[in-house]
Amino acid sequence: MFKKICLPVLSMILLFLLAACGTSNAEAEGNSEAEQEESKGTLIMGTSADYPPFESFTPEGEFEGFDIDLAHLIAEELGYELKIKDMKFDGLVGSLQADRVDMVMAGMSATEERQENVDFSTEYHHSGEMFVTAKDSDIKSIDDLEGKIVGVQLGTIQHEGAEELQKEIDFEIKSMDQGSTLIQELKSGRIDVGYMDKTVAEGYIKEQDLAGFDDPTISSPGMAVAFPKGSELKDEVSAIIDEYLEDGTIDELAEKWELNED
Repeated sequence: MFKKICLPVLSMILLFLLAACGTSNAEAEGNSEAEQEESKGTLIMGTSADYPPFESFTPEGEFEGFDIDLAHLIAEELGYELKIKDMKFDGLVGSLQADRVDMVMAGMSATEERQENVDFSTEYHHSGEMFVTAKDSDIKSIDDLEGKIVGVQLGTIQHEGAEELQKEIDFEIKSMDQGSTLIQELKSGRIDVGYMDKTVAEGYIKEQDLAGFDDPTISSPGMAVAFPKGSELKDEVSAIIDEYLEDGTIDELAEKWELNED
C-alpha cells in the first residue's frame, strides 16, 4: 500500500523539478543573450598618444582627446567595451596587419599608400600641414628652408611630404618617434623647424609661444579610422561617423577640443 501511494507522489515531484530546471535554464539563456546584445565584447584600438588635441595623456595618465572621445562614442554605439593601446605611430599599420588591434585612431590621414595595406572609414576631420618655428626665427616660408634642418615624425604624412619637398629644396630631414619630441628639439635648437599636422601645430604654437606658417604645396586627405583589410567594422563605423557628421556630434567634439577646420 505504501509503495502504491509513494510512486505517484515521487513522479509528481520529479516532473515539478524538471519543469523548474527547464524554466531556470531558459531564463539563464535569455539573460545571457541579453547580456551579449548589450555588450559584444572588447574593441581594441591602437593609438599614438603624443598628438594633442587628438590623443594624449592627462597628468593622471588617462587617455584624452578628440579621437579618444569619438572612439568611446563609436564603441558604445556598437555595444563594445573600448580598450586603448598606446604605441609608436609608425607601428600602427603593422599592428592592424598583425591583428593586434581591431582599429586605429591616431589623427591618421587616409592616404592612397596606406589604403594599399589597410581599410579606412569615412573621413571625420581635415587639418592640413604646417611648419612650426621659434618665434624669432627668420624662416617665414618654404623658400627659407634651404640649408635648414626640418624635424618630422616617423610614418606620418608630413614625413612623406618633407621627402617630396626635399626634391625641390635642399634641406636636411631629422626623423623622430614622437610629435612632442619635435617641439623639444625645436626649442633646444637641434632642428630649425618642425613639420606637423596643422591642428596639432597650432596647439603647440599657442601653448609654447612659437610661430609657424602653412604648407601651400600639399593637399592631404582627411583623417579616418583605420582597420585591417576586409574588416566588417569598417562599414559599421563609417555609418556611425556619417550619422555624427550629420547630427552635429563631430562638430561638438571639434568645438570641445578646439579643432580648426580649413
